[in-house]
Amino acid sequence: MDILFLHNNFPAQYRHVARHLAADKNNKVVFASHRVPHNIPGVTNVIYKPHRGTKADTHHYLRPTEIAVLNAQAVFRTCLDLKKSGFEPDIICAHSGWGNSLYVKEAFPRARLLNYFEWYYHAHGSDADFLDPEALGYDDAARIHSKNMPLLMDLATSDWGQVPTRFQLSQIPEIFHSKLSLLHDGVDTDFFEPDPKATAKIGNIDLSGAAEILTYATRGMEPYRGFPEFMRAAALLMKRRPGLHVLVVGEDRVAYGKKLPEGDGWGKRMVAELNPDPKRLHFTGPLSYAEYLKVLQFSTVRAYLTVPFVLSWSLIESLACGGLIVGSDTAPVREVIRHGENGFLAPFNDVEAFAEEIEKVLDTVDDLQDIRDAARKSAIEKYAHSKLLPRQLRLIEDVAAGRLPPREKAAN
Repeated sequence: MDILFLHNNFPAQYRHVARHLAADKNNKVVFASHRVPHNIPGVTNVIYKPHRGTKADTHHYLRPTEIAVLNAQAVFRTCLDLKKSGFEPDIICAHSGWGNSLYVKEAFPRARLLNYFEWYYHAHGSDADFLDPEALGYDDAARIHSKNMPLLMDLATSDWGQVPTRFQLSQIPEIFHSKLSLLHDGVDTDFFEPDPKATAKIGNIDLSGAAEILTYATRGMEPYRGFPEFMRAAALLMKRRPGLHVLVVGEDRVAYGKKLPEGDGWGKRMVAELNPDPKRLHFTGPLSYAEYLKVLQFSTVRAYLTVPFVLSWSLIESLACGGLIVGSDTAPVREVIRHGENGFLAPFNDVEAFAEEIEKVLDTVDDLQDIRDAARKSAIEKYAHSKLLPRQLRLIEDVAAGRLPPREKAAN
């Protein structure tokens, strides 16, 4: 089978499935992306780049669509080059939203298209108006709704689609659900596993003498992932608990939501607002996978907050490590964490209540091994890529062969 993967960032959600398919000498695997930070054995990497950016006079509702079209043109040219070289995919697996799959069927009309649908935009009732409902005007609502244009094209032209969580599926118009499979891409629960002996040392940060370690670990520090709320709760706890150290993993940048001016960041803002003890607040910056794993393993409690939006892999990875997690009581988190069973939930917008929930866990940490065990068990049963990978491979094989619907029943 010949497979073409399309994603702006290599390898992203396709890391495990691309590696497995490329290991089979009967398959030819090509991955097209904006950048290739490392290689996967057997995968041929190609780079595509839009030939220009958006124009200043483009209507602001249409800028995301223009970016998508420019991306699609770059991918289309790449597909023509692949075709000239003799590569004709049986199936194209593409992340939807950036436009990379909009025109691929023009280049490869016989190829089946399997899209990964991560997020469908709504102005009301999900992420956009969660933090400040009053700030969203009619112009904002129209702009947000218009961002779905590339997704709608993919939903209409794809042969089949994959959605990782039930909450994310619920955001997509129901008329399309009959051609979508609910299937998470999974995490490596053999790599992400508990280690009670993990040393609390990361780079030049040595927390081996800390009585308690509260951790926040996401890609960026932003309101979408509740960073201001976390920091306010952490500041309260640091005042109450002199042995508590707070470890923040990630970059001081906004990955999701409204960007800040150059040189500004929510990390800087929250430190300036709260003035926490610098000897007990630690910023690691980006970490290697090995260092990040250690953080999840040695943390006493890990906080995870998100507005109703795409769920982070890091929450599942924390579960797999048997972490004690206090998560925001929002829809995507409730799908994964059952309060008092495999973790704990607290209100996103109530800093005092969030701090109190963390404190309850810290006060009873020695009695919560059953929660740790249940956390890992839930990660293995529902999200282990060793279990999900065969389903993903079967889905690709079915769609490539034209077995629609696939052998696994469509999500409902």
